[in-house]
Amino acid sequence: MENRGVEIIVYGAEELCPSCLHSPSSKETFDWLNAAISRKYPEQPFEITYVDINNPPNVDSKQEFAKKVIEEGMFYPVVVINGKIVGEGNPRLKTIYTELEKHGYQQS
Repeated sequence: MENRGVEIIVYGAEELCPSCLHSPSSKETFDWLNAAISRKYPEQPFEITYVDINNPPNVDSKQEFAKKVIEEGMFYPVVVINGKIVGEGNPRLKTIYTELEKHGYQQS
């Protein structure tokens, strides 16, 4: 199965999630995931985007999901791969890697 590149979206906010006090910030999690995935799957395409839930871009799907994170009181950052939630609060790399491998990613 060939991977065609997935879209990874990290939804978060400047302020820390009230229930996630000792966790990294959403932006730190975004940077950490970008580096970790790039190392684990070199030369395999993916797009990773950070979305501030309090100021989402003018894209309906991103605005709707950002609103959902706030309204449902989800723990952020929320990590979404091709529309599927794979991490909430303090995401686990193993879960994210498992989802990427379902899309054809292979460890080098």
